[in-house]
Amino acid sequence: MHEPKTPTTRRAATVTSISLSARCRQIVNADVSGVAELLSKGFPRRSLDHWRRALDRLAKHPTPTGMPKYGYILESANIPVGVILLISSMVQQGNTETIRCNVSSWYVEPEFRIHAPLLVSQAIRNKEVTYFNISPAKHTRPIIEAQGFSQYSTGQFVTFAFPSMRRDPTLTVGPNVTPDAHFEPFERELLVTHSQYGCMSLWCVTPERAYPFVFLPRVMKRIVPCAQLIYCRHIEDFIRFARPLGSYLRSHGRPFVIIDSKGPIRGLRGWYFDGVAPKYFKGPIPPRLGDLAYTEAAMFEADSSKEVWDNLDG
Repeated sequence: MHEPKTPTTRRAATVTSISLSARCRQIVNADVSGVAELLSKGFPRRSLDHWRRALDRLAKHPTPTGMPKYGYILESANIPVGVILLISSMVQQGNTETIRCNVSSWYVEPEFRIHAPLLVSQAIRNKEVTYFNISPAKHTRPIIEAQGFSQYSTGQFVTFAFPSMRRDPTLTVGPNVTPDAHFEPFERELLVTHSQYGCMSLWCVTPERAYPFVFLPRVMKRIVPCAQLIYCRHIEDFIRFARPLGSYLRSHGRPFVIIDSKGPIRGLRGWYFDGVAPKYFKGPIPPRLGDLAYTEAAMFEADSSKEVWDNLDG
């Protein structure tokens, strides 16, 4: 038998209903401090300074017209109770430019998680934009698949950074050097910007053109230093220049390289770990393997004080 509701219990229920109501809107500059505090609560392994730095980089990042600068916030009684960060970029695909959006860190206070679908639906509603998620937790993968996301990378390939044992005709230079060969201006800007984030940026230069590469310093299993491939024009370019790149990475104490993959990479020796760090997308153009430029991996993690990549067991 249910106890009849008295005026007091009805008032309590009404107050609870009001307190749990929430609305979703774009994050604006005035929200940044509260958003950083909310994210540091939701991700206790990351400091408040980490999130302040991440939001500062989003503020400076050239966001395409019509896309949110930071992402979306869920608020109740003018208090932030949920957040999802978005990193939107204009990327060049051949002779055309398209918008892609990295759906990044999101957190909702437990008592407001009934409103989480509202937050996500707002974030991924533009059908002309390619959305991608590069770090979904295991328990969220069925959820994002139900939202229409598909895998474009199924695992990780780890290869040796073999140094060149002979004088290589390829010249390896840093990001601030203007190569004496053909290159794309946007890629020079990409290398310089990612170097400022804390990544390892360099050119491999041949007589016909300069080939850009960006790597993120990482640590596997908390003890093995390595580098994650963040950007190259094509995976075939990494295979072609594996030895000069290996010499560079070895000289910087990074004997292994992590590459997003759908399986073993022909032409490279190493190990493929299926199901480790799969990456998902939703939208008109699948992201390209070997391109994590202007994503949370580079913008938020490159100079983090805790370099960890310890999920090789899946």
